Amino acid sequence: MEINIRNSIIDNFRNSSNEELHKTITDAIKLSEEKTLPGLGVFLELVWNNSSSEEKNHLINKLSTALKN
Repeated sequence: MEINIRNSIIDNFRNSSNEELHKTITDAIKLSEEKTLPGLGVFLELVWNNSSSEEKNHLINKLSTALKN
């Protein structure tokens, strides 16, 4: 059986509150475990796909700055 990780992550968090999403993201970053990276990647993909060109440029600028620090 083939598992679609992307769809599973979206389904698992579909009805989450803002507070739950915030806690999930902060915990994933704080724990720094490799297994959380796919979920964070799916979250980034969702943000990216639902952002305007201006918001995407802002995200890229923030990422570029963070990578240089």
